[in-house]
Amino acid sequence: MSHFIVADRKTDFLLPPSVEDWLNEDHLARFVVEVIDQLDLSNLTRKYAGRGSKAHHPATLLAILVYGYATSVFSSRKLEMATYDSVAFRFIAANTHPDHDTLATFRRRFLDELAGLFVQVLEMAQEMKLLKLGTVCLDGTKIHANASRHSALSHGHIVKLQTQIELEVQELLALAEQADSANIPDGMDLPKELKLRKDRLSAMAVAKAKIAERAAQRYAKEKAEIDAKMLKRAAKEEESGKKPRGKQPTPPVAGVRETDQINLTDEESRIMPVHGGGFEQAYNAQAAVDAATMLVVATGVTQAPNDKEQVAPMLKTLQAQAPQLGTAKTLIADTGYCSEKNILACEEANIEPLIAVAREDHHPHWRERHTEPAPLAEGATPVQTMAHSLKTLAGAASYALRKQTVEPVFGIIKSVMGFRQFSLRGLKKVTGEWNLVCLAWNVKRMAVLRLKTP
Repeated sequence: MSHFIVADRKTDFLLPPSVEDWLNEDHLARFVVEVIDQLDLSNLTRKYAGRGSKAHHPATLLAILVYGYATSVFSSRKLEMATYDSVAFRFIAANTHPDHDTLATFRRRFLDELAGLFVQVLEMAQEMKLLKLGTVCLDGTKIHANASRHSALSHGHIVKLQTQIELEVQELLALAEQADSANIPDGMDLPKELKLRKDRLSAMAVAKAKIAERAAQRYAKEKAEIDAKMLKRAAKEEESGKKPRGKQPTPPVAGVRETDQINLTDEESRIMPVHGGGFEQAYNAQAAVDAATMLVVATGVTQAPNDKEQVAPMLKTLQAQAPQLGTAKTLIADTGYCSEKNILACEEANIEPLIAVAREDHHPHWRERHTEPAPLAEGATPVQTMAHSLKTLAGAASYALRKQTVEPVFGIIKSVMGFRQFSLRGLKKVTGEWNLVCLAWNVKRMAVLRLKTP
């Protein structure tokens, strides 16, 4: 008598199987479908003309993408295959199979609408009593662009290559003129070789023009900053009657630098230093995370490798979302965001800034962790006032939240969800894809929080 369960793959079902029976009640795929079905997708559905064959509903395609990004499946081809191979994806797609071209087109077409859907998901979190905006932790992380750093060319290298290729063109033209007698290698197609080099020269000319345009924008920005500093110094000198201390700001230099680069695959990405050393072609992805729930409440993507200029855009996003999500009370960020301008911007937005003034000591004396600092002197600057707040026991405890909120979120997105490189190219498309990543994270996080909420 056999003691094993028989694996019978040939007996037909007595009744048609139901997708409702395929997953347990607490499965993430069920929750993704529940969330997507409650969103207002009218901005998406009205863009379908209704001609030709019937289209897959945007709710189905969006649910496939969200679950895919939440479970490390980003490729449209892999998503298509998952609707055949994965029980969870079969449940989401209701046993239909959107092809990869449909999924890729949907993702590209509705990137702009994802920002609104991102806020809708957060509103749903509020209705479920999973989110109450208060303390927000801001940080950035480098995400690889869909381009290799080896595809980047500097202006100096382009000039050298142009000279080399122009000489090759002259040599090939000379061979073409004496083709009857010249010793041309077997299999060499002169017209093809000439066209290849002329195409390269045209691409390099376009790249040089774009580098020059960037250089002009950089000069205009730097000059405006220097002019503002000079006006500030002049005002101080007039007020005090004394020449301000310190060196005068050095005026910027116009023109292209030899080291100015452009990537031929994704020209809007930038070479950036990455954690652990070295440089990669990347974007700087920003996220503001609610300290109490680890839900991402605001997103952004920048081409700047540092974070100094990212406080103002994030404050603007938080203020725009305030009618739906409420107002943040405190903004916590590391020293990369510290500047007097950023501190003043937070105060103008009625948000308390807790931004590290300098890198914190990993091994402070035990007394520092258990005693309050000396009282703040009168007439302290905004930076000094904030630095004093960080040294208080309450301020230090609040700042410590950063390490257990936004940094773990980035770690989970990269190591658990597996999102380390953008699939799309260009700043606008990459920003939309980062919204999709953070939306998927929020849904994944809400699925956990709802089980903990009484």
